[in-house]
Amino acid sequence: MKNDLRQRREVDGSSQADLAAAVDVTRQTINAIERDRYDPSIELAFKLASHFDCRIEDLFDPELNGTGAERDE
Repeated sequence: MKNDLRQRREVDGSSQADLAAAVDVTRQTINAIERDRYDPSIELAFKLASHFDCRIEDLFDPELNGTGAERDE
């Protein structure tokens, strides 16, 4: 799942350790999310969105196109 966590964190002036402490995970978890190697739990996604005062959809792109998941719009 693509995300812009690193960009938001850098604009915020926070280190990975700072963000990890703010949302109660390890720095390694933040690193793995930023490198697209780990998809956060829904609880962690909500915590991150709350920390950055945005919606989960603003942070994460599930890349649903081409996976068979169709949306009615």
